[in-house]
Amino acid sequence: MAELPVAELPATPARCSGRFTISTLLGMEEGGWGPYAPSEGAGCDSTHPTHLSGSTLCTRTFGYNTVDVVPAYEHYANSKGVGDAGKGRPSLADLHSILKVRWGSAVPPAAPASPGRATAPSPAPEPVRFGWVKGVMIRCMLNIWGVILYLRLPWITAQAGIALTWLIILMSVTVTTITGLSISAISTNGKVKSGGTYFLISRSLGPELGGSIGLIFAFANAVAVAMHTVGFAETVRDLLQEHNSLIVDPTNDIRIIGVVTVTVLLGISLAGMEWEAKAQILFFLVILVSFINYLVGTVIPATAEKQAKGFFSYRADIFAQNFVPSWRGPEGSFFGLFSIFFPSATGILAGANISGDLKDPAVAIPKGTLMAIFWTTVSYLVLSATIGACVVRDASGSLNDSVPVGSLGCEGLACGYGWNFTACAQRQSCRYGLSNYYQSMSMVSGFGPLITAGIFGATLSSALACLVSAPKVFQCLCRDQLYPLIGFFGKGYGRNSEPIRGYMLTYVIAIGFILIAELNAIAPIISNFFLCSYALINFSCFHASITNSPGWRPSFRYYSKWAALFGATVSVVIMFLLTWWAALIAFGIVIFLLGYVLYKKPDVNWGSSMQASSYNMALNYSVGLSEVDEHIKNYRPQCLVLTGPPNFRPALVDFVGTFTKNLSLMLCGNVLIGPWKQKMPESRLMADGHTKWLVKRKIKAFYTDVVAEDLRSGVQMLIQAAGLGKMRPNILVLGYKRNWLTASPQSLEDYVGILHDAFDFKYGVCLMRMKEGLNVSRVMQAHGKWFSAARDDPLAPAADPIALAGEQQASTIFQSEQGKKTIDIYWLFDDGGLTLLIPYLLGRKKRWGKCKIRVFVGGQINRMDEERKAIVSLLSKFRLGFHEVHILPDINQKPRPEHIKRFDDLIAPFRLNDGFKDEATVNEMRQGCPWKISDEEVDKNRAKSLRQVRLNEILLDYSRDAALIAITLPIGRKGRCPSSLYMAWLETLSQDLRPPVVLTRGNQENVLTFYCQ
Repeated sequence: MAELPVAELPATPARCSGRFTISTLLGMEEGGWGPYAPSEGAGCDSTHPTHLSGSTLCTRTFGYNTVDVVPAYEHYANSKGVGDAGKGRPSLADLHSILKVRWGSAVPPAAPASPGRATAPSPAPEPVRFGWVKGVMIRCMLNIWGVILYLRLPWITAQAGIALTWLIILMSVTVTTITGLSISAISTNGKVKSGGTYFLISRSLGPELGGSIGLIFAFANAVAVAMHTVGFAETVRDLLQEHNSLIVDPTNDIRIIGVVTVTVLLGISLAGMEWEAKAQILFFLVILVSFINYLVGTVIPATAEKQAKGFFSYRADIFAQNFVPSWRGPEGSFFGLFSIFFPSATGILAGANISGDLKDPAVAIPKGTLMAIFWTTVSYLVLSATIGACVVRDASGSLNDSVPVGSLGCEGLACGYGWNFTACAQRQSCRYGLSNYYQSMSMVSGFGPLITAGIFGATLSSALACLVSAPKVFQCLCRDQLYPLIGFFGKGYGRNSEPIRGYMLTYVIAIGFILIAELNAIAPIISNFFLCSYALINFSCFHASITNSPGWRPSFRYYSKWAALFGATVSVVIMFLLTWWAALIAFGIVIFLLGYVLYKKPDVNWGSSMQASSYNMALNYSVGLSEVDEHIKNYRPQCLVLTGPPNFRPALVDFVGTFTKNLSLMLCGNVLIGPWKQKMPESRLMADGHTKWLVKRKIKAFYTDVVAEDLRSGVQMLIQAAGLGKMRPNILVLGYKRNWLTASPQSLEDYVGILHDAFDFKYGVCLMRMKEGLNVSRVMQAHGKWFSAARDDPLAPAADPIALAGEQQASTIFQSEQGKKTIDIYWLFDDGGLTLLIPYLLGRKKRWGKCKIRVFVGGQINRMDEERKAIVSLLSKFRLGFHEVHILPDINQKPRPEHIKRFDDLIAPFRLNDGFKDEATVNEMRQGCPWKISDEEVDKNRAKSLRQVRLNEILLDYSRDAALIAITLPIGRKGRCPSSLYMAWLETLSQDLRPPVVLTRGNQENVLTFYCQ
């Protein structure tokens, strides 16, 4: 392979990016130096780099000079939208347009540092970051281990037996493991920031579900601080009671100890994450020592005192007896014990909740969470198996119950070891044994106080983990501003951005619940809140996988979307198994918070799987719709509205938006007239602003624009290309050209030509005229708005999309209640029913619901009753609900002379005055001015012209006070009706009318039917 020629580089040291040498050059044209040759010595580290498009530098890669840059991390960091250009990467214009050198943006040469000049400030200290062991695994293990490990697991083993206890443990761990796999997948699908569970769910499922879970999860963690602290306080209170050393009384002692304890924990948290981590390691070591102490105690030969309490070291027959269940009491059932044990398997989110304090969350969260689940599961299984092989279910604890081996009347395994517990076992009054004594682990262990220390470590570590998790999650939620009045707590302090305000709020909540000193009612709700989080994490993983989004690329591969769905379903089932009423409360709160966010529609875009799902559904339905044949019953008026910038013609937007909302397609079209290169940047800039303006106005419509040399060719593009599949416009809606008398003749020709084009493409046409006009751009400019003056026929350009989206909305007649007015329909010609359908759809809306709809049709004076009955019968078959029908017998009467003269004066400037010459002569005279009207055309169209004059008189007589007038649009034949004559018809027909006038003409195909198939 031939080697590429490499230009000789200056001696200045070069900077490197990856394996390519990058050199910053002075004002260099791509592929050569061009006219901007650098001075001697300028090279790779030139102090005068040329900036292109603000940030792009000319660089040397692959042996030649180019604006292109090699791949780098910085180009992809902090990018959100599809259109975001990466930092340092040249824009497309820089690469394929003419290269422009911007000397004004060059970096000035660095001045040499003088001894007297102050040095630059030192960089801020790096925040404390944790690895997967210290940050996730230990934290999760401490949060999973709790008092149930010490006080309830032996009792569960006695009730359910070792086999079913293992089944309970494995069932619980299955849910947490599936959730752990889902967390691992989500956390490795992109860079994870602070916010923990809330961040993972909200960035995956969107702000609606993420916000609701974030709020209740933070609250549940805050109350969990109180729960674990009260568990610690109760243990200390019991110790004080044993030694008759109560401070005040049992209840107040819990309050006093709890408040002091949570205050100390708050101090550890405020000291910083480093101190909090050290405290957690201390608690972890204490629990490990207590666990080793228990295992050592199981192999130490039992003393007589321990034997009296049921401990006989490892025995096969004790293991065999405890292997099967022995249900006792009201909680003696499989699911009853499962509901007691399951909360001890939770706590797997403790590491994810401090995701912002991890060195590499994508590595630490999966590895630490799954390892924590594994080791805690092993500990639970070992504990249940070992204690089930050492301790019998019933024991009296009395040394007097020792008997010779094989004594008569002695029942139970203890008889073979010289102890008779028969009496208390039959009366169910035994105080010791697995089934009766919660402190069995302490009794079996080598040194009992170490088990108490383990209980202290488990409760305090869990309380500390929750005390840290709640503010961290809440801080991220506050910064996203999904809910009002909580932004105050989002402020961070110090190098770790510690949420000190959040700590204080959590502390106050914890104190409040500690002072209640009775958490049995709130505990089930907290467990359900955690299970809600598990269900949504699993659902997030499933939903992201099922949408097939190209952005779902987790580096953690050991997950299954179906397992995630199973985990989500099981989590919901367990919620109802634990406490059905608490599950209903949890769901109620989630739905309420979800509804609030849905109502407020926060302006955030996190690329959630809900967006991907919406796209999938829209795509599948659109493709599926293409396979369905059209039917008249399913006809919908799908409108292409020539609004120009939509904010220029708000009345036209509101009119169409009223009858298409939640019903059919509305597309706002804008033609940018001018050179393509000049108008394309404006098109890209403004599209988003116009869409936001429509959203703010609550108009359900799309916006699209095209760049064209003139208005007509642009509209032709829109008519042909707008829409997708069956979701294509079938009606062209535009405003009436008020300035046709003074506008250039060519614009007049283009305007009428647009109507002809629409009919050629089998579009219906809806033309709207309002007395005050539709274009409000001049009025807005007079009030100091940001955009330039608009022209009436071309669609004027806009400037600033942010100002556009935030501008004050202009009010129109279509936004107000119409009251008990009338909607008058003049169905003069049968166009397929579109003239009837649009007013019918308008009348279904609340603002127009009180209006009475009247239908006017032409007829003969001697057949009025028959014609009226025929129309009423036809309308009743259409089921439109139009009952007031008027026959116009005088429609063909001659208009008043003054009105005829007004029409003649209107067309006089456009007449050719050819004196009825032959067609060839007329065409020659009309060369270059096709809008001119020949004498023969005036004569041939005289009857039609007079009809428009007469119709205007009828409209003024019958519909002067109507809310809206809908009338069939007259059609001018191509090549036989000049544009000026046609515009004179429209002007005459609709002039001097106060209500909005909508001239409608369908494409002569049925849009109404009275058949059911």
